[in-house]
Amino acid sequence: MSERNEIFADGISSVHFYKGTVRFDLVSLEPSEDGKPEIVNQKDRIIMPPNGLLSVYNALQNLVNQLVDAKVLKKNEPKSAE
Repeated sequence: MSERNEIFADGISSVHFYKGTVRFDLVSLEPSEDGKPEIVNQKDRIIMPPNGLLSVYNALQNLVNQLVDAKVLKKNEPKSAE
């Protein structure tokens, strides 16, 4: 059985399209001295073709729907015009 690498990221600092590929720049956060903002460190980059992005988009949409159904997330209701 092959071993998988796991990458942890606190977030994505940017997403851009360059030379036919979509690129996600991952970041990690480090605590800093009291009262100062967290330190953001650039980590890894995920690079994929556009059809890979569509696959990720569909998978994330399905996950969001599951989390809403499980009441982990709540959908924002559109604001009514008053």
